[in-house]
Formats: sequence, C-alpha cells, structure tokens
Amino acid sequence: MTATITARIGPNAIIQMGEALSARKEQARAARIYGRAGLLPYLAHPPEAMVDEGEVARLFKAVSDEADPQAARALFADAGRRTGRYILANRIPAFARALLPRLPRALAMRILLKAISKHAWTFAGTGHVTYRAGSPASITISENPIATSLGCIWHTAVFETIFSALIRGPVTVRETGCRCGADHHCTFEIS
Repeated sequence: MTATITARIGPNAIIQMGEALSARKEQARAARIYGRAGLLPYLAHPPEAMVDEGEVARLFKAVSDEADPQAARALFADAGRRTGRYILANRIPAFARALLPRLPRALAMRILLKAISKHAWTFAGTGHVTYRAGSPASITISENPIATSLGCIWHTAVFETIFSALIRGPVTVRETGCRCGADHHCTFEIS
C-alpha cells in the first residue's frame, strides 16, 4: 500500500486571508468564503502548521469567485501584504533584514531571489519555481497550484512587500504571465 503525499504551503496563506477579512469587519463574508472552501473551522482556529496546498487553492478559488472582482482583488492584495509582513518579521533573520538594504541593489536582489527559491515550497507547493537575476529580475512558478482566475495578486503582494523592505530603492512587482491565462506558468517581474 502506498501513502498519498500532498504538498504543503505555509499557513499564512489561510491565516492572513482571515485577518484581512476581519480587519474589514466582514465576518459574514469570511464565513461565506471559508464555508465554500470547506475551511470554516479555520476562522475560529487558524492553522498552526503547514497546510495542504489543496486547502489554499480552494480558499483562493472561493475568494476569486466572489461577485465583486475588484473587492476580491483588494482582499488578495491585503492578505498578500499581511503575509509579506509576517514573513519579514518572523521568517527572515534580523541580520538579513539589516544587511540586505545596505548592499548594492543587484547583489541584494540575487541573494534574496536565491533565498526565496530555496523556500519556494512554502508558497508554491507542487509548483516549480525558477528565478532570473537582472534588471528586471523575475520569479516564475510553473504549474502554480494556487493561481486564480483573477491572477496571482496574493503572490504579487507578498513579493512586493518583501522586496520593498529588503532591496535598496523603489521596487515594483508585476505579474506578467499567469497559469490561468494563456501561459502555463506565473511570472513576476521585479524592477
């Protein structure tokens, strides 16, 4: 008998979506979204460990299926920024938070891209992550399991929050390709 192995994603993809809804005082909307995703218990008891990528995919689909696409996009962006801030405060060592902004932009970018790709499973699950340093730099997630019909707004916000805090000078992250569109991968350009 073989056991089924599922890919795991960091719980903040779920936790911070709940926080974004709570900050908007949208408990009824939160219950509707989490309920459609089959994750209602997480509103009262957020996950404390890595979660199955399928749970995140269901939650993100439930958000993207909301009647108002603009409100859904805003929710994804808020949850992504909250996730980025959590990562900065809790997952990136203090010495790196202090050092990277002092380094030349190109060097800091290469270091950060390498670190992100090393921990890619935490935000891409079974997706395959590659990156390209340069100007602009890019991150690509092939077969992104949590891409949505609205695009990858959550990923864009996470990356922009992290890169803006750790790279010298202004940073913009924009999604230039999405698995849910004509591409089979999601590409994020960082300039």
